Amino acid sequence: MTHLNISLFALVFLCFSCNKDDQPTTQNTQGYKMLLIGNSFFKPYANHLETQALNAGLENHNATVVFRGGENGRPINFWNDSESEEHELIKATLDQGNIEVFGMTAGHEPENRIEGQRAWIDYALQNNPEITIFIAIPPIDYPADWDQLVEEYGFDSIQELYSYYVNDIVHNEMVDQLRIEFPSTHIFTIPTGWAAVNLAQMKEDDLLLDDIELFGPKPTSIFTDLKGHQGQIVIETGTLLWLNSIYDVDLSANTYNTGFDTDLHEIAIQIMDNYDSDYKK
Repeated sequence: MTHLNISLFALVFLCFSCNKDDQPTTQNTQGYKMLLIGNSFFKPYANHLETQALNAGLENHNATVVFRGGENGRPINFWNDSESEEHELIKATLDQGNIEVFGMTAGHEPENRIEGQRAWIDYALQNNPEITIFIAIPPIDYPADWDQLVEEYGFDSIQELYSYYVNDIVHNEMVDQLRIEFPSTHIFTIPTGWAAVNLAQMKEDDLLLDDIELFGPKPTSIFTDLKGHQGQIVIETGTLLWLNSIYDVDLSANTYNTGFDTDLHEIAIQIMDNYDSDYKK
């Protein structure tokens, strides 16, 4: 065999012997410096992201989390309460610069849906011109009233109602407008609320592999109270959505142990597969 033939044979053998598992990973392993502001429908995921990010091998994930309960945790309330410690902390964190990702909740005033998000983005860009913005979309609260709301708004299911909220309200009336006003800033959303909606439906359809109640203690329930605060199974699933949305972690290969028998990775994968790619990172 000539030297050329040997070389070609070696090249062909190398190509056929390499399978997907042998390929070098392209996943980013560097964590972001983040600022995360929100309420109790935001904070659990912001806090738990550190655990899942470290498990995924992301280094130097660093998040400043600023929390206030209820409406006080909306961007517009953080902004308007200019003498509060939280307002000053948000500004001080942004003033330092080098914030790569700034996340906030979709909570807003009906009369001016983007007032708070606009104000904070405008301020953030002063010292963080390359910052990326995300808006986390919470579920509709008071889940015991979902059926009544569905009927009042003329939909056939909570899935249809929540899709309307995500697509028509948050995406069309908020994100699209913010993108017009800040054309050089990347703005995306995280469909956090689908975790609660899908898990509640699976509970109703008896598809969960864990002994989970609709309302009850955090470790064993979907909701912990009538307001709809999230149980641990929702937090785990929702944080997987954050992990994939922010860091593009392949959830099908992720080995993080959620602590539940129900395949929460698969639930998160299906949510992201069905999500509008125009609003992904």
